[in-house]
Amino acid sequence: MKSTSKQFAEAARHWDLENLYTDLASAKGKRLTPVEKLHLRGLLCGYSPTEIAENLGKEVKGVQTDLCATLYKYVKNLVDKSGEKMENWRNVAEWLEDAGYRSESSVRLQLSDSSPENGVVSVTNIGFENNQIKIGVNLQITVPLPPEVLIQDSDSNGKTDNQVRE
Repeated sequence: MKSTSKQFAEAARHWDLENLYTDLASAKGKRLTPVEKLHLRGLLCGYSPTEIAENLGKEVKGVQTDLCATLYKYVKNLVDKSGEKMENWRNVAEWLEDAGYRSESSVRLQLSDSSPENGVVSVTNIGFENNQIKIGVNLQITVPLPPEVLIQDSDSNGKTDNQVRE
């Protein structure tokens, strides 16, 4: 079996684990245990409780019970959903992402056959969940305006100056 600090380590590439651990410890009232951190990383990597148990060589019912008694409660308190039922283990990652704990990776790629001034693709997020890869991208393309297009410039006072480009 792998060292517990190495298990589900890919979660650190996509989540702000340090802040998340700190904030969940506040919601819990004391520090998270190594097992709680391990189970959390497994959920954040998109593993179901059954898959987490299989990866760790544990009993499925034991992991499910641990999650219900610990992490699910802490996450619900942290994201202010204490009154809601945890419908699915996937709620953990969804709620934490909505709360801003997912870290954004950013990669800039130059479009082929173009200069950087004309186009840039930024990969803003890459996620692995349920045997799927989700890739978020921003595409910025600069194109010249025709000479007859009306351009609106606004100065620091908010006044608009209409100009015809020649």
